[in-house]
Amino acid sequence: KNVICFAGKSFLTMAMCKIVEEEGYNLDVASMGELFVGLKAGFPRKRINLHGNNKSREELQFALKSKIGHIVVDNFLEIEMLRELTLGHKKQTSVLVRCSPGVDPHTHKAISTGQADTKFGFNIKDGSALEGIRQISEIPGLHFDGIHCHVGSQLLDNDSHLTAIDAMIDLMASVKKNIGLDCAVVNIGGGLGVRYLEEHNPPSAEEFAESLVGQLITRLDKHVLGRPVLQQEPGRSIVAEAGTTLYTVGSIKTVPIKEAPKKRTYVSVDGGLSDNPRPQLYEAEYSVLAANRMNDAAEKVVTVAGKHCETDTLFRDVKVPDLAPGDILAVQTTGAYNHVMASNYNKLQRPAVVLVNNGRAEVIVERETLAEIIKRERIPARLAGKSKRK
Repeated sequence: KNVICFAGKSFLTMAMCKIVEEEGYNLDVASMGELFVGLKAGFPRKRINLHGNNKSREELQFALKSKIGHIVVDNFLEIEMLRELTLGHKKQTSVLVRCSPGVDPHTHKAISTGQADTKFGFNIKDGSALEGIRQISEIPGLHFDGIHCHVGSQLLDNDSHLTAIDAMIDLMASVKKNIGLDCAVVNIGGGLGVRYLEEHNPPSAEEFAESLVGQLITRLDKHVLGRPVLQQEPGRSIVAEAGTTLYTVGSIKTVPIKEAPKKRTYVSVDGGLSDNPRPQLYEAEYSVLAANRMNDAAEKVVTVAGKHCETDTLFRDVKVPDLAPGDILAVQTTGAYNHVMASNYNKLQRPAVVLVNNGRAEVIVERETLAEIIKRERIPARLAGKSKRK
């Protein structure tokens, strides 16, 4: 059996929770806030997994009270907190154990998570994972359901996943031999890449699944193990290419530079790193179109910049028509890790999100107002009464 768990961190709103439920997927959340959104949307709680490398006592209490499907245990501190929090519970809470398989994926270092040098999970090679599972097995209030890993994001081949499967099934065999427990679930995370640029060519979902399942069965048979439920967390690969960000062109200026072609044209837009920090975080690249000029030849090379008081270069050296203020740029593949990373830097209002289905457009996140930006701010009484300086 294969269960798809949508990674909420990639794009999470209450409307998206409804779509995920409608599609029959489970939901992975990585904080109490994300869990709260899922519950408020009425998502089936038994189909929710809670992740996180530093879950607070409050988050664990909330998850236990909410009776979700799995808590994905990340470290020994969590085990001790769960030991205390489940003391006296009549019903067991199911957990998965997040493991580091020691795989260094072919992706940017900022989105690599499966290597040994990582903040995530229990290391397999040094015995931490096996010890964590042993400790969990001794806690009456917990039920060990299986193991979990995630090797990284935006992967354009299967190599890292296949290596991770080897490590995970070896661990599964070790758990059976040394602790006497079966792994009912093996979750190999997500990470399948998408087409940000024309030259990107990730495996198709079918190719990816066939490759992984084939390797999984081979390793299981080698160790004479049963067939666990295979869970996967394809967040980005589900929503990224469904998203388009629209910017309005503002000022345009050309400046001299030392290298060829001796000049650079900056096109500034009404957004920036506050709605898409990915280019600043890990040099993310995107395909850019002029939405209202699609019939014009894209022959001019420009650099698109944001409007922040910062060198917030968004898209460097992209080809567009000869733009003018008021033109609309359509940035492709922004459905993942854009809206969820948005901020109010420079007190910019976070943009609206519109869902389009069969030609029907519906707002699912309203544009933030100026009043909403300051609604949590307070002026202390000692400052409120100060007279204005003349």
